[in-house]
Amino acid sequence: MSAEDKIRELGLELPAPPQPAGSYTRAVRTGNLVFVAGQLPLKEGKMEFSGKIGKNLSAEEGYEASKLCAMNALSILKAEVETLENIVRLVRLTGFVCSADGFTDQPQVVNGASELFAEVLGERGVHARLAIGCNELPLGAAVELEVIAEVR
Repeated sequence: MSAEDKIRELGLELPAPPQPAGSYTRAVRTGNLVFVAGQLPLKEGKMEFSGKIGKNLSAEEGYEASKLCAMNALSILKAEVETLENIVRLVRLTGFVCSADGFTDQPQVVNGASELFAEVLGERGVHARLAIGCNELPLGAAVELEVIAEVR
């Protein structure tokens, strides 16, 4: 089953690739690597999850926010390499979680993205990872993800 078929089977839809929020490009390809710029939990250009996890948002909401960021990253990867089947594997995921003081479950939040990537891409979606708590993120986002992928 193709990655896009798997997305549909999960009841999801690959969004249009989000536009950059600043003076940068959404992805850079060098050789067989694509570096996807930080993705926020945006849906149709609107912030879906804003605030701090552990304060006004739960870890479960953060999990959903990271899944949305992951879907945005997949849409950008598809735009860069034409089909998700041209992703050889995800290399690394860096997740930034806007966290309340004392909140230490950043790995659980970023699992939303990690698990989605594995469901959609299978073994190709299993990656190295970093989950970081921070005080603020651009546009008030609850989560931001950066992805590096090896591609054909």
